[in-house]
Amino acid sequence: MSKVKVFVCIAIATSLFFLLFPSPPKSSYHSLYISGSLSHNASISHHLYILTRRPHIAGSKANADAAAYVFSTLSSHAIPSHMVSYDVALTYPLSRSLTLVRPPPEPPTTFDLRQEIYDGDPYADVASEVVPTFHAYAKSGTAVGPVVYVNYGRVEDYEVLKEMGVSVEGTVVLARYGKIYRGDIVRNAFSAGAVGAVVYTDRKDYGGGGGDARWFPDDKWMPPSGVQVGSLLTVDGDPTTPGWASTREEECERLSEEEVEKGGGVAMIPSLPISAKDGEAIMRTLGGQVANDDWQGSTDAPVYRVGPGPAFLNLSYSGEERITTIQNVFGVIEGTEEPDRFVILGNHRDAWTFGAVDPNSGTATLLEVAQRLQKLQKRGWRPRRTIVLCNWDAEEYGLIGSTEWVEENREMLASRAVAYLNADCAVSGAGFHASATPQLDELLKQAALQVKDPDNSSQSIYQSWVGSSDSPTIGRLGGGGSDFAAFVQHVGVPATDIFFGGGYPVYHSMYDDFIWMKKFGDPMFHRHAAVASIWGLVALRLADEEFLPFDYLSYAYELQKSAKELQEEISDKGINLIPLFKSIEKLKRAAIKINHQRKEIEENKGWTSMRKIRHLKVRELNDRLMMAERAFTDRDGLSGRPWYKHLTVSVKENPSTHAVHKESPRRKDQDHKLRPRIYAPVNHDDYGSKSFPGIGDAIEEAKSQSTEKSWSLVQHEVWRVSRAVRHASLVLNGELT
Repeated sequence: MSKVKVFVCIAIATSLFFLLFPSPPKSSYHSLYISGSLSHNASISHHLYILTRRPHIAGSKANADAAAYVFSTLSSHAIPSHMVSYDVALTYPLSRSLTLVRPPPEPPTTFDLRQEIYDGDPYADVASEVVPTFHAYAKSGTAVGPVVYVNYGRVEDYEVLKEMGVSVEGTVVLARYGKIYRGDIVRNAFSAGAVGAVVYTDRKDYGGGGGDARWFPDDKWMPPSGVQVGSLLTVDGDPTTPGWASTREEECERLSEEEVEKGGGVAMIPSLPISAKDGEAIMRTLGGQVANDDWQGSTDAPVYRVGPGPAFLNLSYSGEERITTIQNVFGVIEGTEEPDRFVILGNHRDAWTFGAVDPNSGTATLLEVAQRLQKLQKRGWRPRRTIVLCNWDAEEYGLIGSTEWVEENREMLASRAVAYLNADCAVSGAGFHASATPQLDELLKQAALQVKDPDNSSQSIYQSWVGSSDSPTIGRLGGGGSDFAAFVQHVGVPATDIFFGGGYPVYHSMYDDFIWMKKFGDPMFHRHAAVASIWGLVALRLADEEFLPFDYLSYAYELQKSAKELQEEISDKGINLIPLFKSIEKLKRAAIKINHQRKEIEENKGWTSMRKIRHLKVRELNDRLMMAERAFTDRDGLSGRPWYKHLTVSVKENPSTHAVHKESPRRKDQDHKLRPRIYAPVNHDDYGSKSFPGIGDAIEEAKSQSTEKSWSLVQHEVWRVSRAVRHASLVLNGELT
C-alpha cells in the first residue's frame, strides 16, 4: 500500500474516532468546575490566613512576600507564572500631628492619631508594622484655622453652607466619610477655599449608629479609634508617568512634582484621616448654627453645629515620595485554538493594613479559581482561548499596578483582549452584587443561575440576587472603584466586577483582619467558594465557547434608557438629541443583525465544521463582538481628562461601593476610577458615575456659566457620543461604508 493511501486511511480513521468517541463537551467541564468535588473552602481559608498575617502596604517587604506566595501557589498548580515589576512614585508619612485649640481657659488637645489594639488581639505583635494613619499623596504642610463642619464634603454640602451664610475660606474643614471618594472630599475643600481637611469615620455610618451598638471584636462595627486611611489620587496610575508605563528596563521619563500638581491629580492642601472618637471631640467644640437633620450624627452623638469655630485646628503633615518597586504576578493558561485571544481575571494584593476583605478575600478566591482550573486540566480540559490570571500591586494608591501594565500593553490588549473580570473586595458579607459593561449582563445572569446561594442552598444565587424584583440589579463600571478602570476607560475592554456583601465598616482600618472575616464576613468561607464559582464560570464560557457570549442588544436598550433620562433633564435647553437617538437605533439594528448571523453559522454545522471557511467566519464574527466596545472610546478622551476615553453607558452607581459601599458605605477598595467616554466618574466624585460623562460634565459647566457658548459645548458632546455609538454599530456590522 502506498504511503499516500496509508496517510488517507489514518486520516479517515482518526476522523471517525473523534466522531464516534468525541472528547467531553466543554460544558461538562464547566459543570464540573462549579461542583462541590472541585471546591475547597479550607484551602481558601488557608490562603487568606497566610496572606493577612502581616500588614502589607505596597512597596513593603511583607507585600513582596505576599507576591512570592501568590507566584509559588500558581506555579504549584502547574500554571506557567511570572512577575512584572514597575518603579512607581508612592508616598509614605514621615510625621503628622493634630491639635485642637479651644478658647481660654480650656487647654489644647493633641490627638494621638493611633488605632488601638484590643484585649486578645492575635495581631498585637505585628500592629507596629501598620503604617501610621495618613492620606497617600496628601500635601505636606501645616494648616491652622477655625473648624467648619461640611457633612460629607460634597459639592451640594458646600451649597447648603453657602445658603446658611457660612464661609469656609481660610478654615480647616471637618468632613465625614460615607458618600464620595476621599480624594474628592479634599479637592472640594480646596476649591471652596479651605486650608486643610480632616476626615473622620462617623459612628452613624460605620459604628452601628451609636447607642448600645458594639464594635469589633464583639460585632462587625468600626471601633471608636478606627481610622479609614487611603489615597487622595484623582488620576489612575503613577501620577509621574501619565499615559505611559513606569518601566524598569531603562530610565523612565517622569513629570516633576510641580508638573504633577499642575495636572490636578494630587491634593493641594494638607489633610488627615481621624477616628470617630476624635471627630466627635472636635464636633463638641463647634458653635454656630445647628446643622440640618440629615447632617446630624448617631443617636448619642452631640448636636452637630457647622461653626466656624470657635475652636481652631492645627494640622501638620509631612510625607515623602519614593520611587518604589511594585510587582504584578501573572499566571497564563494558553488557549489551544485561539491563543491570541485573552480572557483576563484580576485582583489586587496590596493592602493598607491586613486586608482580609480588601483585597485578599479576592486574592484567596483567585487562587481557588487557579486550583480548580488545574484540576480541570488534569481531567483533560484545555481552554479554546488563553486565560490570564493577574494579581495587581499598588491598587490602593491609585490602581497603579494594573494601570501601568495596561499602558505598557495597550496595543496588544486593544487587539486581543476579550474581557476583563475583576474581583476586589470579593467577600464582606451576604448578598451577591455585580457590575458590568452591558453586553456581559446576560452572561452574569446565566452563571448566577448555575451556582447555589451559599446562604440558602435551596435556591440559586440568581434567585436571591433577584429577590422580589423581576430582574437583578447590575451596576455599571463608570465610577471609580477598582482595577477594571484602565481596561474599560482607557482601552475599551468589556469587563465585570463581582462580590458578596455590602456593609463593611472596618474598611481600610487595622481591624480588617482574618478574625473579622472569620467572625462576620464569611465564617465557613462558603461565600468565597461561590465567588470562585461565578468568577471562574464566566471566564470558562468566555474562554471556551465557540461564539463569544456577548449581547449588544442589551447595550442598545441601556443606552436608549440613558438617552431618555438625559432628554428629561435638558428638555428645555434647546439641545438636539436626535443624532443620539438615531445612532442608538442603528446600534440596535446592528446587534439584531449579528445575533442572526451567529445563529445562521451555528445552524450550518455538520461536516462543514471541518472546513476552514467556517472557522474563519466564526473568528471574524467574534472579532466584531470583541472590538465593538473599543468603538465607544474616543482618542481625545473626556474634556480635561484625556486619559479617560470611553464615552457612553454607566447608568447607575455601582451598587457595590465597597466600604459601607466601597468608600461610602472599589475599590477598593476598591477606591478609584473608570472613564471611557461612555463610562466615567462624575467630576466631583470619583466613585460615582453617570451615563454619557462628557455630556454630564458639559451640562454641569453650562448650568454654572449659563452662557450660549457653554450650552453649545453640551451639543458638541452629544455629537461626540452619537459618533461613538455609530462607530460601534459599524464594527458590529463588519462592513465598510
